[in-house]
Amino acid sequence: MEDFKNVAPLQDFDWDAFEKGNPEGDMSREQLEKAYDSTLNKVADDEVVMGKVIAINKREVIVNIGYKSDGIIPLNEFRYDPDLKVGDEVEVYIENTENKKGELLLSHRKARVSRSWDRVNEALESEEIVKGYIKCRTKGGMIVDVFGIEAFLPGSQIDVKPIRDYDVFVGKTMEFKVIKINQEYRNVVVSHKALIEEELEQQKKEIISKLEKGQVLEGTVKNITSYGAFIDLGGVDGLIHITDLSWGRVSNPKEIVDLDQKINVVILDFDDEKKRIALGLKQLTPHPWDSLDPDFKVGDIVKGKVVVMADYGAFIEIAPGVEGLIHVSEMSWSQHLRSAQDFINVGDEVEAVILTLDRSERKMSLGIKQLKQDPWESIDEKYTVGSKHTATVRNFTNFGIFVEIEEGVDGLIHISDLSWTKKVKHPSEFTTIGAPIGVVVLEIDKENRRLSLGHKQLEENPWDTYETIYNVDSIHEGVITELMDKGAVISLAEGVEGFATPKHLVKEDGSQAQQNETLQFKVIEFNKDSKRIILSHSRIFEDIAKAEAKAEKKAARKASAKKEKEEPVIQNQAASTTLGDIDALAALKEQLDGDKK
Repeated sequence: MEDFKNVAPLQDFDWDAFEKGNPEGDMSREQLEKAYDSTLNKVADDEVVMGKVIAINKREVIVNIGYKSDGIIPLNEFRYDPDLKVGDEVEVYIENTENKKGELLLSHRKARVSRSWDRVNEALESEEIVKGYIKCRTKGGMIVDVFGIEAFLPGSQIDVKPIRDYDVFVGKTMEFKVIKINQEYRNVVVSHKALIEEELEQQKKEIISKLEKGQVLEGTVKNITSYGAFIDLGGVDGLIHITDLSWGRVSNPKEIVDLDQKINVVILDFDDEKKRIALGLKQLTPHPWDSLDPDFKVGDIVKGKVVVMADYGAFIEIAPGVEGLIHVSEMSWSQHLRSAQDFINVGDEVEAVILTLDRSERKMSLGIKQLKQDPWESIDEKYTVGSKHTATVRNFTNFGIFVEIEEGVDGLIHISDLSWTKKVKHPSEFTTIGAPIGVVVLEIDKENRRLSLGHKQLEENPWDTYETIYNVDSIHEGVITELMDKGAVISLAEGVEGFATPKHLVKEDGSQAQQNETLQFKVIEFNKDSKRIILSHSRIFEDIAKAEAKAEKKAARKASAKKEKEEPVIQNQAASTTLGDIDALAALKEQLDGDKK
């Protein structure tokens, strides 16, 4: 109350006017309004001005622009700026200085939009950092409110790390850099990643400057691909190739590491600019070969799992990071090299014998056929010369057939040992691959692991019988089965084949014999050793013609001699005639009877 003791009335206050109810004195209302208006800012509709936030509630923001009334703006127009507080200056657009209700209508959103395009272009040129409100998700990224403009934030530009859940960013206000503007379509692209990269670049330079080969660092698994894992070393990324994750074989890096997992890694290599850093994980543990059982030696039997298959063999993992190769030739005693997949498959558990072991080179060769006895060790006992067996046809050559009696025991049937009677031009005419065939062991070459086999020897040699049937000058019926330029193949009754040259295929009427024609043939040559029979059709009527001509000639000579000699002489001559002269004698008798008459 002490402050009021010194209160004194205004010296120029018009108490008379106050008593009369005119406190304004002699000033007119117009003068008073003019005086009041002079104290206010001069504003107009559609104008952008600066205002001061004087109050904030749950729904509205009250802004004073120095006018006779304050404007009310919806709070959602400021959602891009969650840090808005009383006392902050904001841009507002004057929609109406006084509506029907006497209210001042303001808009912050329109104020931002009215200058937004200019401000966005300025931000791009000056690389200014701007604030934006993430409104929603869209295909490939997010929609961001920047200066009232809907800008596009690509998913790749949100963070330096791959984003697995975009939804967590919706509704957040973040700082961005304008990185691209399409003036024609008025499209704006922003990036948050660019800000992070600038910050990380400084960290990266510091980290890279200290990098050394062999250095062990802690990192976080940033990304996993089919070929390896990317590790964040605190601002700089390095790659652990799939082959450097484990000493054992890894089909997928996810078997070894997980996303966001913290692991220790060793620097293996980097380029001159240190932009590519090769990391290793397995190098932090001892090599499995160094801890391999020292008692392992050649000849030992080991167990392992098939991890890789190739045409030439299979890799067997007998311990993590310790593998041995089983070559396909060591999978079977068979000399027919097949694909390794014919014997084993990936994932199979197998036993094998150590064939070679080189600890310094970390190489090991294995074999599985050695677990079975070599069939050639007792070949002369099991397959004696002359013994008969059933084999399987494996392959053809021009000179014979390769067969397999059992796995690892192969033999050759020469083409000449296929048939006693048929001339086989190619083995495929005789049998087919995979077919069974009877064989006789002819010869054993144990040293070279070869068997000479025969098929025709299963039967008696029919040429011993043919020798008595197809003697020279004997006549037989045959069918022309094949006709060639050099002659024809003739099929005879006993299944044997003969051959006739073209000149021996001429028929009595002068025409040439044709294929599939059945004719009489005379044997003109028989060779038992070479299994050859030479036949002739024309020789039959040629020999008859020759015999008749000879008989006629002889008869003529005898008739002439009869006239010159007496009867006794004729009788003596008749007594010495042969069967071939009988016809001539009959003709001569007829002639003599005619002379008597």
